[in-house]
Amino acid sequence: MTLVKIHVNMKLEATLLCVLLYLTTGGCDRVYVHPFYLVSLNNTDANSCKELEEREREQLVKMFVPLSIESHFTSTYEETLRNKSEEEEKRLGVNFLKDPIYVTGARFYKELKRIHKSSNIIISPIFIYETLFSIYLGASGQTAIDLQILLGFDPPSRVSSCNFKIDGHKVLFALKIILNAPLRSRDTEGLTFSKLLCLFSAPGTHLSESFVHELAFPDVSFYVRAVDFTNPTEAAKQINAFVERKSTYRSKGLLADIDQETTLLLATYTHFKAVINGASSLKEPQEFWVDSHTKIYVPMMTITRILKHKYHPGLSIVKIPVSKSVFLLLLQPSNSSELASDEDQYPLTPSLEWLQGLESKQIHLTFPKVSFTSMYDLQDLLAKHGMPNLLGKEANLRLLSSSNVTIGKIITQQHFELSPSEAEQVEAHTEENASGTLKMTLDKPFLFAVYEQESAALIYFGQITNPLKET
Repeated sequence: MTLVKIHVNMKLEATLLCVLLYLTTGGCDRVYVHPFYLVSLNNTDANSCKELEEREREQLVKMFVPLSIESHFTSTYEETLRNKSEEEEKRLGVNFLKDPIYVTGARFYKELKRIHKSSNIIISPIFIYETLFSIYLGASGQTAIDLQILLGFDPPSRVSSCNFKIDGHKVLFALKIILNAPLRSRDTEGLTFSKLLCLFSAPGTHLSESFVHELAFPDVSFYVRAVDFTNPTEAAKQINAFVERKSTYRSKGLLADIDQETTLLLATYTHFKAVINGASSLKEPQEFWVDSHTKIYVPMMTITRILKHKYHPGLSIVKIPVSKSVFLLLLQPSNSSELASDEDQYPLTPSLEWLQGLESKQIHLTFPKVSFTSMYDLQDLLAKHGMPNLLGKEANLRLLSSSNVTIGKIITQQHFELSPSEAEQVEAHTEENASGTLKMTLDKPFLFAVYEQESAALIYFGQITNPLKET
């Protein structure tokens, strides 16, 4: 299957918007083509429609009511989810997901740029995609259709008797394959990577066992608990305290201003720490230009080794291996002042072009230590993106719950760190570089991207405009 590649001209804003907003502009070309034969339920005739209806009925058969968030016990049901083993099945290819993951991330990053402008920003395209796809598994009717298109599965055909439907189990299984290796790389490879998933529902809400079972993920902490949202302030305190107890990185004040009409809240928290092998801390803080007029001094690290590198239009790119399953790209814009002001910065070319043509080179690289947290509500970003009703009060989520549920928030939080592997501090290099060694110093706002090795799926993307700011 041939993927359609669209090369975006930096000066043609309409073309860029076509890529980022193809859902809302019907005339835009598709960015990618999916192997629908691998993931569809093939419901294009009356018999298949009956089969789809039967599958949806089966999903509604078994329901359960979650334990209260105040309970100190682990339910038998949670224990079953945590210990479940993935069934063996023929693995469909995972490469077809890298483009919809990428475009979904671009869409939400664009909204974050409008909100935060020149602040530090990090977004996780793959976890956003996984979250929205998880909700898709519980959606029906027009809500399912709209989510399906948002996720990049525009039906090749549609009949009046029923809607084209993606086999969500297959796609979610492919997502799990992509994330399986990095989530299990929590060893001496230099990577700390963890995920906490929490589903909070109003007391007495009946949730589909089938839906919740699909969310369970190897090497992921997953909890389903009941919270009384009628007292929003108390509900926020309870959720924040619960997450602090369960997460590996403990942030405070994660959640506020919950709508008291909420009956469902989904939260994903990830912690990513890359220890750069061979990098050492510099003894003294170094200059970092936040903009052309503002200089600060920040802790930095340095490394000299053979790395992959290339010059791309407007960017100098260096690839740094983090573990066997994950690598990091550091992208230095030729004009860093544009990074803080250009809301269309993410990314103006297909991400795979960044990975092509990289050449091995001896590099002396100096760049900041980084540790910051980012949190956003996908509900809010959907509304700003022109889709306020997609998962609003009128959303059809009958496959998720037999109760009439209203999603209050879809929280996504990331804590991201870059640090040296060596405790020994070194002096900054002032002498001339050895012949053939490329010197790179990231002393102005820059971009970064984290990829899964095998699929080239984008796990994180962001901008660092001030390394001293933690949020």
